[in-house]
Amino acid sequence: MFSEFKWRVLRALKGDIYAARAQGVKLGEGCRVYTSSFGTEPWLISIGDRVTVTAGVQFITHDGSSWLLRDEKGRRYRYAPIEIGNDVFIGVNSIILPGVKIGSRVIVAAGSVVNRSIPDNCVVAGVPAKFIGTFDKYELRGLAEFPTDLDRKGETKRQQVDSIVEKTMAPEIQVPESHERDLPRDRS
Repeated sequence: MFSEFKWRVLRALKGDIYAARAQGVKLGEGCRVYTSSFGTEPWLISIGDRVTVTAGVQFITHDGSSWLLRDEKGRRYRYAPIEIGNDVFIGVNSIILPGVKIGSRVIVAAGSVVNRSIPDNCVVAGVPAKFIGTFDKYELRGLAEFPTDLDRKGETKRQQVDSIVEKTMAPEIQVPESHERDLPRDRS
């Protein structure tokens, strides 16, 4: 198995893409890879073009619990490939399980557990991952609302980010009235 140390050295010397390919991952063009966790069978992973795999993403190509199953024929094993299409974003700390095929133009939200294949043009989130919208709808909203390269001002990255950072916070979650009495009270 490829050690975290060896991956970090290869990554530092030759870059993320080289390090992933050195492990045996089939990797397309124009990808960004920020994880080293390609499991114990990285050769079973195929990633298309223009895919971003963020930090903490784990690819699991086997079902380790099958090792507990045994009879006179011996232990049981389950290995399955993982396939990822083109133009895919996999959010921080997501887990992709064995036998999953992720289509093209797909966003997997941070922290999702993907245990089923995902067709093209989907945005999914959750544990387990569920459909929450289409890529097309996200793209229309983003092109209309998100700042562009031309909107960024300043010389440093911090100045550029600060020039376009959103000023409003996300809305509060809805708490059912039956649970409001359990919330802490403002004591000021």
